[in-house]
Amino acid sequence: MPDFRVIPSIDQLRQRDGVQALERRYGHEATLAALREAAGGLRARLAAADRQAPDGPAAALTIETEAAAALARRFAPSLRPVINATGVVIHTNLGRAPLADAAIDRVAAVGRGYSNLEYDLAQGRRGSRQQHAEAHLCALTGAEAAVVVNNNAGATLVALAAVAAGREVIVSRGELVEIGGGFRVPDVMAQSGARLREVGTTNRTRVGDYAAAIGDRTGALLRVHPSNFRIEGFTERPALAELTALAHRFDLPVIDDLGSGYLRLDGDRDHPALRDEPAVQDSLAAGADLVCFSGDKLLGGPQAGLIVGRAALVEQVKRHPLLRALRAGKMTCAALDATLAEYAAGRAATTVPVRRMLALTAPEIGVRAERLAARLRDQGWEAALVDGRSTIGGGSAPGETLPTRLLALGRPGLSADALEERLRQLDPPIVARIERDRVVLDLRTVLPGQDELVGVLLGGWRS
Repeated sequence: MPDFRVIPSIDQLRQRDGVQALERRYGHEATLAALREAAGGLRARLAAADRQAPDGPAAALTIETEAAAALARRFAPSLRPVINATGVVIHTNLGRAPLADAAIDRVAAVGRGYSNLEYDLAQGRRGSRQQHAEAHLCALTGAEAAVVVNNNAGATLVALAAVAAGREVIVSRGELVEIGGGFRVPDVMAQSGARLREVGTTNRTRVGDYAAAIGDRTGALLRVHPSNFRIEGFTERPALAELTALAHRFDLPVIDDLGSGYLRLDGDRDHPALRDEPAVQDSLAAGADLVCFSGDKLLGGPQAGLIVGRAALVEQVKRHPLLRALRAGKMTCAALDATLAEYAAGRAATTVPVRRMLALTAPEIGVRAERLAARLRDQGWEAALVDGRSTIGGGSAPGETLPTRLLALGRPGLSADALEERLRQLDPPIVARIERDRVVLDLRTVLPGQDELVGVLLGGWRS
């Protein structure tokens, strides 16, 4: 029988400098469990091979190394930063909008200690978390009041529940959309307690269709942004101003679910990808009573659902019991307030990453891509620039794309699929896309400070 007595004991292993470092990093119990598992694994392998154990120091090093690897895997964060080289600006799978530096700084400042989240410093008594974004939202949009919840589906849900629970809400059949994750407008409405009343057809709905459906049981009219699809051809949809004029004749509110969170900036009217995107300011100007939109799409802030509009209706939302279940946390409030402050100061076009990415031109991206390509060619890469298109994503500006310059990569002996997979295994991972059997990087969505990091990661490539 093999002699396993030369395998060090757990107590002996714990005297090693490397193991003590593991305990300081990962804790006593986790390290102890990893050592036992590694020692047991070594014994099992030796027994299966009918071999003697290596000498004590060699066995100890084997166990320590295996325990360290196991601990690193166990404690590796599940949520990790990645480099988005897909060209999808608002990438839902990659966390949507990256935050502005000002928002990150505010989150860090608020998160590391206590804050006045629900405390009125002037009065010395309980306050409301809604106060931290409301003033900016009203000033930027022209709304009378505002409220913040955890996401836009929650915003639509609580708005319907507060305004129209138990009553009919009229919606065009062409707007009964399903967004990511199988979340459908009819389902949201059902959960709110409102009853769906469909009007019109999939491709054509007129203001007269809404008028014919209004009755004693009507609680509101709802308009929904088409999100990630577009109907073209033989279509018709009433202007929002027509819809609000009709609703107000019957003393009914109009809820406009915009989804994208587009706050118009100076010069946006000239941006071709945003020419048809509804702006929050325009919806309110057209008479919408409540407007719901996202904080982490075109607004470029944290995940949040924002409701702006008439003070009386917003107050109903604030008093609704659902609001507590859907309220935003302190980190969201901090990031949102800081993001809105960038808009209020007129800096958002350059300081909010989503807005900055949308404004980049193909030649600007090409300059960065060529610089990176030249570096990679010197390091054994096949690197060429090709024309391409970026996507806005996140259900915003459906069907619209932006011209860009793509960096097409190749590595001898690797297929496009294999190369794309290897990029995802880097630290941090690089998420790219494949076009025409080539891996391409779109630097529109690679943060400017990450160009150098991409060069370092790919420069250190080991085939």
